[in-house]
Amino acid sequence: MYNCNFNYLRMKRNLLFNWLFAGLVCIILVQDVKAQDPLFSQFYANPLYLNPAFAGTARCPRVVMNYRNQWPGIPGNFVTYSASYDQHVDDIMGGLGVIAMNDRAGAGTLTTTGVSGMYSYQLPVNRFFSIRAGVQAGYYQKKIDWNNLVFGDQISDRNGFIYKTAETPIQNSRGVADFSAGILAFSDKFYGGFAAHHLTQPYEGFTNAAKSRLPRKYTGHVGAVIPLNPFSTDDWTLSPNVIYQQQANFQQLNLGLYVSKGPMVGGLWYRNRDAIIALVGFKMDKFKIGYTYDVTISKLSNASAGSHELSMILTFKCKVKRKKFNTINCPTF
Repeated sequence: MYNCNFNYLRMKRNLLFNWLFAGLVCIILVQDVKAQDPLFSQFYANPLYLNPAFAGTARCPRVVMNYRNQWPGIPGNFVTYSASYDQHVDDIMGGLGVIAMNDRAGAGTLTTTGVSGMYSYQLPVNRFFSIRAGVQAGYYQKKIDWNNLVFGDQISDRNGFIYKTAETPIQNSRGVADFSAGILAFSDKFYGGFAAHHLTQPYEGFTNAAKSRLPRKYTGHVGAVIPLNPFSTDDWTLSPNVIYQQQANFQQLNLGLYVSKGPMVGGLWYRNRDAIIALVGFKMDKFKIGYTYDVTISKLSNASAGSHELSMILTFKCKVKRKKFNTINCPTF
């Protein structure tokens, strides 16, 4: 979900130039920044990142860890780490969760680190249908490494990078508060939700913060878990899903399908004009591990080498005090 157009750098073919550094210069120095959030392909393997209303939906304590390496074929690509913990608490009639994330672009040239806490309240409408609403508050910091940046005045057409830049170093870090909210509705076979992140659109620019706001991100998701043979003990299931996201002028439609049999899960997603995502997962009791590979179908396909993502989920056993509690039945990858 990163996008920055730059046309001001023109070089001869014999000059090797890292375009990502130029992109970071554009991101940092332009007056009107339109930043976008990191993207995960295993949407439901990072539930708190998708929608804060997912906090506590597993009932028992849950630890989730995620790693994404986006476009490893391009020098200075995007690498993102995420870790979260959540559980339901009967005394407050809802779930508590915390998530931490670190995103590195340009081999650490631009780094974003954040931590958020969230609470979700569950309302059991009836025996089969529940609604869960969540709120999230957090703090994140963006930091740039000025020594890794490359500017146009450093380049010689004949000899490459030989000059010192005349650019003046700017403030190298900025921290802001951030708030989000979401809602989730589910039964034993169907589920859907909506989340709005960055409600206050925090100012995050390094040079002109007043014009550098993080746009709101809207996410809508819906899906189902369908037994392929509901009249037998066969545990084959099919799970179609649709996820739509919008942030500023960027729109993304994800169409996915999971097939599950016993401990094995396979999946295929189509991300409009960007990638086809293949998934394989394994689940055993309280432990789940998943891997996805994004086959890039955009103009970067020949250079990006796709994207790799790994997730691990560990759910702990707990004592259930209330018997009438609906847990969401949705994919975990």
